[in-house]
Amino acid sequence: MTTVFRKTGAAGVCLAALCLSLLVTGCDSLQEKPATPAATIPTTTPAASTPPASPPPIQAYDKAVLSAATALFKNARLPAEGMPAQAKYPVVIDPLIDGMTGAQSVATQAMGVRLANMMREQYPQFDVKAFSAANVAKSPLVLIGTFTGVNAERKTAGPRSAYRICLALADLRSGKLLSKGLAFALPDGVDPTPLAFFRDAPAWSEDPATEGYIKTCQGTKAGDPINPLYLDRILAASVVAEGIEAYEAGRYREALDFYTSALAMPSGDQFRVHNGIYLANWKLGRRQPAEAAFAKVVDYGLKHQRLAVKFLFRPGSTAFMANPALSAPYPGWLKAIAKQTGESSKCLEITGHTSPTGPEPLNERLSLLRAEAIKSRLAQNSSGLEKRMIANGVGSRQTMVGNGRDDASDALDRRVEFKVIGC
Repeated sequence: MTTVFRKTGAAGVCLAALCLSLLVTGCDSLQEKPATPAATIPTTTPAASTPPASPPPIQAYDKAVLSAATALFKNARLPAEGMPAQAKYPVVIDPLIDGMTGAQSVATQAMGVRLANMMREQYPQFDVKAFSAANVAKSPLVLIGTFTGVNAERKTAGPRSAYRICLALADLRSGKLLSKGLAFALPDGVDPTPLAFFRDAPAWSEDPATEGYIKTCQGTKAGDPINPLYLDRILAASVVAEGIEAYEAGRYREALDFYTSALAMPSGDQFRVHNGIYLANWKLGRRQPAEAAFAKVVDYGLKHQRLAVKFLFRPGSTAFMANPALSAPYPGWLKAIAKQTGESSKCLEITGHTSPTGPEPLNERLSLLRAEAIKSRLAQNSSGLEKRMIANGVGSRQTMVGNGRDDASDALDRRVEFKVIGC
């Protein structure tokens, strides 16, 4: 699963994000086969190819969740080998996430609770366990799911008018998927507000653990292998999940212990871990450890070619919000970004983005002005960096969330991306 610069709505808050990204593409070659001799051409007419199956209809949210869950549980090909008669299958739920950003929200959290209750009440073959390192180490079944905004063509581009619910049940022992569930839901009744950890997180970057989770759930079928990016990191992910749960409850000291423990694991170098260490230290008033943790956040983003850092702007302005509770860490963030970027000797194209509300010419202008403002602030913190940056604005043409709410749920639509370019 980009931080963002952007215009805000009635709430009077705008968010900016900084991103570094690098795209590599390739293509396959085609080879023409020799023509079939006329005498060997078959005289029978080939059978018509089977048309692709139509996607499921868009349903009311509650009905869509029930439809996807029922398909998942009823069609599960449960392993029989090594299981005693009448035995229950232990299942853990790795918290469901947004399929574009990787964030957990009020909606995904509620869906996870509903799935757990369904298994307990209607499917006695399952024994729901907590998603903890101790339980994951026993190689149970694991349930994952993504909840992704889509447009009228069922694609993740432009204004989103529905949600795609994708569920998967996997067996950690065999390393394969046992079942899938898919449904499309109307947005009515959906609360996409991010949980506190994801709302407070200062930055976003692509994370292999999250990428593996999404790839395991999306574009797969029963019998397919679990994506290795996810399988290799699930033990550390369970510790991260416990840290997020502690953070949500305001137990910041406990959360810090979980994040620190996760970082020490072989697969613990995850972006959520670095964000968590920063957040917990900041909440505990530990300013120096928080600054050091944010430097690690920046290092991770630069290493993975993409970093998004959140800044809240005044509506229609390039000035930060005047609320000290929100903007107090910004000078330190800017200093760290400038220092790490300056030392990397890379050249950047800084591109501003906005939400789709308002006239697009105004959105494009505002996105450019905010990109230029961040460019100027970074240059003030690192001599020589000015000549290695250019600014650009694209308005709302490249939204990631696209729900047009202009609140915390679509914060990543209001971003400034930093793309590595040739010097």
